[in-house]
Amino acid sequence: MRNMKLQVFYILLALFNAAHKAVAFRFARQLLYCIAGFRIARSASIHNVRFFTFGKLEIGSNTIVNRGCYLDSRRGLTIGDNVVIAHDTKIYTLGHDINCADFSTKGAPVRIEDHAVLFSNVLVMPGVTVGKGAVVLPGCVVTKDVAPMSIVGGNPAVVKGMRQTLHRKRNIKHYWCAT
Repeated sequence: MRNMKLQVFYILLALFNAAHKAVAFRFARQLLYCIAGFRIARSASIHNVRFFTFGKLEIGSNTIVNRGCYLDSRRGLTIGDNVVIAHDTKIYTLGHDINCADFSTKGAPVRIEDHAVLFSNVLVMPGVTVGKGAVVLPGCVVTKDVAPMSIVGGNPAVVKGMRQTLHRKRNIKHYWCAT
């Protein structure tokens, strides 16, 4: 019975992801977000992304999440205001315990705080907090918390410098058919 419930869940999730990709208009996507139990600000711009579950996802105002991103909110994902997440970034909240005989799952919530910037092809692992105003450089693998206003890069991520100012005034353009 449990297996059947999981199959139904994954079918519904696949249909939701397909609908999100197919729906071209923002107002229709907002309706999809409500149905899925997401809390996404109306001013946020979410392009063609892949969701891993329903609910447990919060995205703040004026945030942009570009195409090809994975948003795994199975253990909870919070993305603040004025955050920029570039294409093909993957944020995970759940993985497997490689030292457990049954390969059981383990994970923790991820938090991306206000004014953070994640460049393309970043990988954020379970339990990480990216601090306010932090910058994560392209291709970076983030396995530990990133301090506010720091600039990190590499695999694993290490501090490369400190950010001097926040991006405060951005003009977000919402295109009707952006995917």
